[in-house]
Amino acid sequence: MSQYGELSPRFRDALIKRAKTKTPFWSLLDMEVVDVKKGWAKTRIPFAQKLANANGVAHGGAIFSAADTAVGIALVGLVSREDLITTMEMKINYVKPFDSGEIIAEAKIIHKGSNTAIGDVEVRDSSGSLVAKAVSTYAIVKKTDKKQY
Repeated sequence: MSQYGELSPRFRDALIKRAKTKTPFWSLLDMEVVDVKKGWAKTRIPFAQKLANANGVAHGGAIFSAADTAVGIALVGLVSREDLITTMEMKINYVKPFDSGEIIAEAKIIHKGSNTAIGDVEVRDSSGSLVAKAVSTYAIVKKTDKKQY
């Protein structure tokens, strides 16, 4: 992980705090940022019955959300304050069901251009087993151009 630069402690702490208080969707999933660096992040979701599908395992949407969020948080440290980021596309392969403990999504930004970025994500359960693998493309848009997307 030494290839990922540290964020300033103040920015890192503010980012983690803001994620907990300013993103209502996250509270539905009990999702949180575990750690973040420039181009790298981990998010966490504990299993709860409210996340279960009819088979009693976590709904794929909850797993997808952890992966997508990890990419977004990893990218925040690489863009300017004038940039907005949004998911353009995400491909996810579900490998194993998740029905207890927690999942950790670890994202790495593998490419960042001026208008797009690509993130690679592994989602693992409490025992370290792979639950899902995803690749995501994000748009990077200047706040002044936000009407374009």
